[in-house]
This record gives sequence, structure tokens and C-alpha cells, in this order.
Amino acid sequence: MCGICGWVDYERDLEAPAARRELADMTATMACRGPDDEGTWVDGPAALGHRRLAIIDLPGGRQPMTLQDEGRTALALVYSGETYNFRELRERLAAGGHRFETSSDTEVVLHAHQEWGRKDPRDAVRELNGMFAYAIWDSAARELVLVRDRLGVKPLYYYPTPHGVLFGSEPKAILANALAERVLDADGLRRALTFTGNTRNAVFRGLREVPPGHVVRVNREGIRELRYWQLEDTGHTDDVPTTVRHVRELLEDTAQRQLVSDVPLCTLLSGGLDSSALTALAARHSSGRVRSFSVDFTGYTENFVADEVRSTPDSPYAHAVAEFVHTNHTDITLSTAELMDPAARAATLHARDLPVTTGDLDTSLYLMFQAVRRESTVALSGESADEVFGGYRDFFDADTIAADTFPWLAGRMLNRDTTRPGVFDQSLTKQLDLPSYVADQYRTALAAVPALTGPAAADPHERRMREICHLYLTRFLPVLLDRKDRMSMAVGLEVRVPFCDHRLVQYVFGTPWSHKTFDGREKSLLRAATADLLPESVVQRVKSPYPSTQDDGYERGLRDQLSALLDRPDSPVAPLLDRDALREQLAEPITRRSGVGARFQQEQVLSLDAWLTDYQVTVDL
Repeated sequence: MCGICGWVDYERDLEAPAARRELADMTATMACRGPDDEGTWVDGPAALGHRRLAIIDLPGGRQPMTLQDEGRTALALVYSGETYNFRELRERLAAGGHRFETSSDTEVVLHAHQEWGRKDPRDAVRELNGMFAYAIWDSAARELVLVRDRLGVKPLYYYPTPHGVLFGSEPKAILANALAERVLDADGLRRALTFTGNTRNAVFRGLREVPPGHVVRVNREGIRELRYWQLEDTGHTDDVPTTVRHVRELLEDTAQRQLVSDVPLCTLLSGGLDSSALTALAARHSSGRVRSFSVDFTGYTENFVADEVRSTPDSPYAHAVAEFVHTNHTDITLSTAELMDPAARAATLHARDLPVTTGDLDTSLYLMFQAVRRESTVALSGESADEVFGGYRDFFDADTIAADTFPWLAGRMLNRDTTRPGVFDQSLTKQLDLPSYVADQYRTALAAVPALTGPAAADPHERRMREICHLYLTRFLPVLLDRKDRMSMAVGLEVRVPFCDHRLVQYVFGTPWSHKTFDGREKSLLRAATADLLPESVVQRVKSPYPSTQDDGYERGLRDQLSALLDRPDSPVAPLLDRDALREQLAEPITRRSGVGARFQQEQVLSLDAWLTDYQVTVDL
């Protein structure tokens, strides 16, 4: 795992000293993503930068990596991520005459593009199984190709310029170049204040994400986004027992592939079905004892109070799994003081780049990853199993299913009382018209859902559930994956997500909803496929999301910070607020809340203020 960046300008020679300094500045912003090594490569109008976190072939995988043809550089590559089928691809390429100098997956990707991708880079990318974001410069064609994996596990941004493009793993790399403006406009603020997963809008004006499953081709004629993969209706014909067996086969295969590492590896274990199944599979295929880690809060388990979202604490279940599959387990217990630590909160926000923090959920993840990194360099996570297998309670709520909006905004996950006034200025709220923005994004997302075929096409409930599954996989999951990537890479930890294997995602997406719920519960296929690996208490456990502290002291700390912010009329966020509404909210008694309410708004205000300050953003509404 690494950080990449670069710059193409068809009207400049980027070998000039000033341009090289800017490239060095861009590369330096990603030192956390790649603490082990750095490198740059420049050739006329193209400049590539790389920071490396060494995982496979520690001495031989240095980047940027080039491929020579008759003494000249034919292709140059900067790569972030892992290609899990690189050994099979290497054998195929070697049989066709390719010669390799390293044992790294990066070199395999480079040769794959030489073999299959010179006419259309999508033909090479389709051969890859993994999580990746990379850039290839073709010297003969004078063309840059940006590539992002199918599910969007690894981030990649680009910023069009008058004569080319800037790109990077994170916005901060692009913003280190003087050509990139730091401007927040109304559309960017809409993206920041909603949870719609819009990759066309990366908050900073002019900045875009490479969409998951796409390549971006840059040449003198302009910039084109091209899709190479999307979810499809496969006309699933397997019965339930066959489906369960195939799910297990895919899980066994992807777990084995993702255990490959030349550095210490562990699992993230919450005690839920997803992470427990993954930990059990890792233990099954590992030669030694697997290390596992969980996050907890001081006094959380002892004083836990069930609510609509979380019915049980994680710790007892995580311990049961660790004992059952014999992992070397560690609890990482965080105090409210650690969650409120200004340095930790600032580091978390800086890692996110965008003002979309989820407060203690982000900070606790950052602090957990920081502790894990002291023992391991690679971690396996159960992220995405809920989206793939239908694990959220909102999948089973009739009102949520029928709602004409994103299900997570209608259901219990991110529901908010729309009758209560917000804390942002009412004229600004009217200008932004967030309901219309969300509605527009929802219609755009629905239009991308593949049509059903066969008998399922005539079943309204099946059509609706396929829509909801697609919305979660394409609009909700990318937000979670970005959060996971940012928090982990901020401390130099690679987190792999086996449930995002595109073969598994496509297969399960194509199964009927009746298969996904054949036992009358959530995640029926995953439960049946892995039940033999787990203690019965975990097999029967009801879904419980990533934990949030229940200590009232945390919210008191938020309110103290907001009160101090209100006393600073020169704070960047002040012109955007309804001060009276915020003061009224702060005067209310602290109560235990589920979903998104006042506490989420408070986190938004604090993070937006800190983000505007940290990035010196110009607000142009």
C-alpha cells in the first residue's frame, strides 16, 4: 500500500527545477501513506511521485517503476494497493515471453498493461483481482491512464488543469501544487453536508474522484472517463444449497489470496458475524497463530445501554471468537480523554481531507489503527459484508424500503428529525436546498441500477431490494471504504477487505433476495457458509454497528468546544451558522441518542471549522 501523485502538462517541461520542487512537495504530503521509501520520475510533460509502504518484495518493489523497450522508457507506473492474483498473471505473462526482475505485484501490473492494455487499458485492468489505484504514463502515446479498483477500496483524485491534469491518492497531494485552487462552493458544501457518496463531487471546486470501476485517459485531446466494470444482473439459477457452497468457496479463495504478505498481518475482530468469519478463515489458512484486535471504550461493556441501533456490546463476542479459533487477541481500550484529545482529532480530520467526520467513530478508528500498527503492518477487515449480504436492519424495515430516498437516510442508521431546525444559517440552508440535492443524487443512483432479467423482473419487491442493494454497494460502501483507508493509511497500516472481492460481490448481488434471507434473517448466506467455523453465540448474534462511546463526558466535551467557537466571531465557520439555534441546542439536556441528531450536527460544525482553518479554504457561495 502506498501513496501516488503526479502531474501532466502538455505545455511545460516538468524536468525544470521549479516543477520538480512542486512534484517533491506533492509527494511529501503522503509520507504517512508510505513511510518506507519515496521516489519520483520525470520525462518532459509527465511527472510521477510515489511514497511506499513495503508489503511484498521489500527490496525489489521500489517505485516509480518503468518498463524499457529498446533502451527507452515505454511505460512508467506508480501504484498503490495489492493485486491478489499477481502470481497467476505472472505465470501467464512469463509463458508469453515477459521477463521479470522482481517478485512484486507492481511489476506484474506493468507487464499486464504492456501485454493487454496498449490499445485499451481496460483490457489489462479487467485481468486484475485486487484493491488498487495507479497511474501509467505511456511514453509513445504521450498518454496518462488513471485506474481505480472496482469497488473503490483505494482512493484516487484528479484535477483538470488548462494543459493537463494533477492527480493523487489524496486531495492534499493535489493541493500542494499551485495550480489547484482551495475553494469551497455551494455544490461542494452540499456534498460535505450529505451522505450520498457522489464521486463526481470531491468538495473542493474542480476536484474529482476517479469513479470505482473506471479508468481515466488523459492526452492532448482532453480527459475521458471510461467504465471497465459494473454490477450486473446475472440471471442467478443456483439453488440455496449450491449458492451457500459457492459463497464458501469464494470466501476460502479470497482469504487465502489476501493472507499473502512479507510483513506481520492481523485481523480486526469486533465479534460480529463478518469479522468473526474472516478471522476464522484467516486462522484456518495461516501457518501460525493469527493476531486479532478489537476496539473498546473505558467502562463501555460494564455500563452498556442497548438502543435501537446497538443491542449488545462487542467485547464478550470478540473474546468468544478469539478463544474458539485460538487467536492471539488484544483489546484496545480508549478513554474519553483520548477521544477528545485535540491532537488525535486534528490528525483524524487531516487524514480525511474532507469535512465529513463522524466524530468519535473516526477518532477511535484512527487510534485503534495507530495501536495495531505497532504490532502489524497489514490487517484484514470485515468491511462491506453488510452491503454485500444484506446485513443492515433497514433492509428489513417496510417503511425504509418504501421510502423515496436513500435507505440509510430514511431508516435508523442516519435518520434525523427533519422538523427540528438545523444549526446552519437559514438563508444558507435555503440556498443549498439539500433535499433537492439528495433527491437528484437519488434519481441518478437509481438510474444506474441494472435491469432484472427473467421471472425476477416481474416481482416488484425483488426489483426494489435489488435497487437497495445496489444503492448500498455504490453509494454507501464507498464512503465507509474511504474512511477505512484514510484512518489506516494515516498511520501506515494497510487494511484489506476480502468481502470486496469483486467475484464475491457480483455473485451475491445477482442472487434473489429470497436466497439472501432464506432463514428469515439478515446475512443468511454468510451465516450458513461460515457457521461451522464459529461459536453459536456469534452465529446467532444480531447485527451491531461499529461502536460509539456512550460516555456523556464525550458530548460535554463537544459542547464545551462549540461554546468556545461561538465566542470566536472570526472563526471560519461562523458566517455559516445560526448562532441562536446552536446555543439553543447546546442548552438542551444530554440524553442517549441513536442515529444522527444534535451530536452529529455538533461534530459537523467543529470539523468544518477546523477543516476550513487547516486547508485555508476560500468559501465562495
